[in-house]
Amino acid sequence: MKTSMMGFPRRRLPWRGGLAWLLALVAGAAGAAGTPCSRDISAPVAPTGASVIIEGGNVSGIYPDLLRSIGPRNGCTILFPIVPRARQVAMFEAGKADMLVPATRTAARDQIGIFVPMMGHRATLISLASDRPPITSAKELLERRELRVAVVRGFDHGEQYTALVKELAKQGRLFTEVDVSAVARLLNMGAVDMTIMGPTILAGAIAHEPRVNGMLDKLRLEPIPELPWGQSGAYISRLSLSPEDQQALRELLEQAAKSGAVMDGFRRYHRPDILAASVRAH
Repeated sequence: MKTSMMGFPRRRLPWRGGLAWLLALVAGAAGAAGTPCSRDISAPVAPTGASVIIEGGNVSGIYPDLLRSIGPRNGCTILFPIVPRARQVAMFEAGKADMLVPATRTAARDQIGIFVPMMGHRATLISLASDRPPITSAKELLERRELRVAVVRGFDHGEQYTALVKELAKQGRLFTEVDVSAVARLLNMGAVDMTIMGPTILAGAIAHEPRVNGMLDKLRLEPIPELPWGQSGAYISRLSLSPEDQQALRELLEQAAKSGAVMDGFRRYHRPDILAASVRAH
């Protein structure tokens, strides 16, 4: 289905202008302090749309701001080192990071971490508006060998996504970049024809990348059955944390999920058409 993103004003959330809306949302859920953490918690982050925003070495966005607002109330200080997305995932998998956020739930990650869902999420095919015939399945995409596809190294939207990306790489059509902004620039200049990710992730990157100004209104979103709805949220490491700290973080994240602050952040930041394609309450 051909989708045009026209007619809605861009809505940017003033992350640095105070967190009154977040504090109000979590106040009800944070009435009683949870189990304190025994040490500082390391949650490496990479730019991920509105979920994690990095500007000039400053970390903000839906997840960091929420965790900073409720962490101290539960006796947990969470640190956010800045790394590329692939390194963020590798550190978590090696037990060198205490949290992976945001993260899509996968069977492999369930083996090494405790997942706390925050919302429903799905990736779609994303391109710039054109007269190209629609793509309705992974099979059709693989058959359209003239289309070049860019993805972000370290992103994982499940087994079918991984299989599709591997096949595109075998065909010599895959471009792998370190972050979402790099993908947005390639797409905008016509160096690639399409990307595969959550529309909110790409929209958030576009909002903070002056070199792709105006690109948001040109996006074409194409959901396919091989990229179904899944769960997105945060993982707590079983490898790096004691059982007591795992429980403390689980209480903190479940409190955040119940507050509704994550979904409210997405609603405040993104246009309804972008949200409808990729984000819903879990």
